[in-house]
Amino acid sequence: MAPVITGAILYLLWKNGAFLPRWVSWQETSFFDGTGGYEILLTDRAVEVRYGGAPVWNSPKGVKVQAALSCDIDNDGADELILLCWRIGRYGGSKPFWVERDEKKWSQHIFVYEYGNGEIKSKWMSSDIGQDVAVMAAGGGSAPFYRLFLTAPDGTVSRWRWDEWGFTKEETAVSFVVFGDNLLHEPIYRYALNHDGDFGFLYENITDIIAKSDVAVINQETPLVDNPAQYGGYPRFGTPVQAGQALVSAGFDVVTCATNHMLDRGAEGAYFTREFFASRGVVCMGIRTKEDAESCPYEIIVRNGIRFALFNYTYGTNGLKPPKDNPYILPLLDDKERVGRELTEAREEADFVIVFAHWGTEYGEEADEFQKTWTQVFLEGKADVVVGSHPHALQPYEMLRDGDGHEMLVYYSIGNYVSAQDEESCIKGGMAAFTVSLTAAGYRVTAYSLEPLVITRGEGGRYGVRQAASANPPR
Repeated sequence: MAPVITGAILYLLWKNGAFLPRWVSWQETSFFDGTGGYEILLTDRAVEVRYGGAPVWNSPKGVKVQAALSCDIDNDGADELILLCWRIGRYGGSKPFWVERDEKKWSQHIFVYEYGNGEIKSKWMSSDIGQDVAVMAAGGGSAPFYRLFLTAPDGTVSRWRWDEWGFTKEETAVSFVVFGDNLLHEPIYRYALNHDGDFGFLYENITDIIAKSDVAVINQETPLVDNPAQYGGYPRFGTPVQAGQALVSAGFDVVTCATNHMLDRGAEGAYFTREFFASRGVVCMGIRTKEDAESCPYEIIVRNGIRFALFNYTYGTNGLKPPKDNPYILPLLDDKERVGRELTEAREEADFVIVFAHWGTEYGEEADEFQKTWTQVFLEGKADVVVGSHPHALQPYEMLRDGDGHEMLVYYSIGNYVSAQDEESCIKGGMAAFTVSLTAAGYRVTAYSLEPLVITRGEGGRYGVRQAASANPPR
């Protein structure tokens, strides 16, 4: 008899949810819907809804409610009641016709209800979510941007949007790949011009990498020109416009152009470079026209629902003065307070802030004091990633943290992408790769690496770039 009694007790305990996972935190709360007319009370794993102070609805029997919230999740102008709950069986309101019997185990579900005329009506009942959810939240702003955020016990966050048939899981990670100085000395561009003006050979070994990345960036060191009389190498560069077309064809999304050489062909060369890329759908950073010189100092791009603010600064312009009618043509690292304000403004508009800084000592393989000083400015301004160029040599990279726990990944210099410089340090470049993902702490860098590249010179003076054996495993 004793085993029978014990079995009956265990069955009752199981059916009442006594053996649900220990990581489950049961919410106890009360709140109102957006109109203030409905009061929702969640206590003892059950929900009661009151309208005008009187009870009008209770959560279904046999359902254990873990968390509840009210928001306009379907963007129809009215709130919905959303429950994160447990029930026996995998399916919601009904099971597929091909399933004969539902499973006899507890599983997590999301139920959505509509308010109306003092009543609560069922709108959608999910099947088993398919993942463990410790925390449910909604956010993203007002319609049509509301999303449901589900945090797993290990801190992993997934983001869901409402579709007509229910919730659809969204991709919440964005991969970046950034290449260093695209520095086309005369031997490089002369070779291309002598071969039908095709510069594509410079990027043929990285097109697959670009295609697999969500955002591909390269530092365009020099101005583009379409007049052969303005072609030139060091010290006053003028790069054939066909080289720009090769970057477009390779699939780059962003070019950074705030460099010490961007005024080598005057303001006209800088403006031409900006217009060339912008007219072809490539985000051109670091060159401001007279019209936008006093406007927003950063560019916003959106990938997988994440808003990125991109900055591009240079330490100087080799003594070349900006035009009098546009002194801000290139954003300079010259005013710490101004840059700090710009970063603060960007954080209010964006989810993630990236700075591309043209700085440092040429050929130096360690960060100098100028870089360290500005790194601190960027960290205090809560930038998330900093990628450096200009030294033409690889420098270290690291993840920094401030006193508030904010993290900032900094690549002090990723060296050249391509150049005709002979110094050993100059023929070893790097490809910065990092992934930004949604976490319980917000959008963070979840993986990063610096993959080595080598500049080669082949038959007839044909330059190229290839990947080298990696000595920097992803972190």
